[in-house]
Amino acid sequence: MEAGLPSFVLSPGKWIEKTDAKGIIVKAGRYGGTYAHKDIAFEFASAISPVFKLYLIKEFQRLKKEELKQLGWDIKRNLTKINYRIHTDAVKENLIPKSLMPQQINFVYASEADILNVALFGMTAKQWRDKNSDKNGNIRDEANVYQLVCLANLESLNAHFIHEGLSGVQRLKKLNEIAISQMQILTNDNNMKKLENKI
Repeated sequence: MEAGLPSFVLSPGKWIEKTDAKGIIVKAGRYGGTYAHKDIAFEFASAISPVFKLYLIKEFQRLKKEELKQLGWDIKRNLTKINYRIHTDAVKENLIPKSLMPQQINFVYASEADILNVALFGMTAKQWRDKNSDKNGNIRDEANVYQLVCLANLESLNAHFIHEGLSGVQRLKKLNEIAISQMQILTNDNNMKKLENKI
């Protein structure tokens, strides 16, 4: 009712008193002042300063862009993990005798990973490291989105071939043929190109 009067002044203290506002505190004295929750402070600052509001919008857009880049990286990394459990379980159930020591078991897993690496990339993880000693990641970290999709498919197929009892040499030959075929299809697929641009 008082808001229309020329003498009306709405101080932060009066606002808190009349509305029982939360998130705003008024302190008197030498080190006093008005303090507010950051969301409230942003709203007030945006209302009185167009420059601040523009800064806030720009900063939000920048953070969302960074978040999208990070999400893209996560998508790339997660593509290789889609069938990883299926693959390692197949190795565990069919290729690892019960008498192996833990170090030997790790070697079997590494060997199986290299069957996929050779089928797709044409080299083992060690060969790649020897050729790329200046890089911090590994062969799969440097893979493009087409290779990662293909790799996820190869993991699933290798698990199936292991269950069928195919030898490592037989599986490598079949996986390499499939990798060549799939990479030709993937690199010519428009939807994959759109995904690559987003990532």
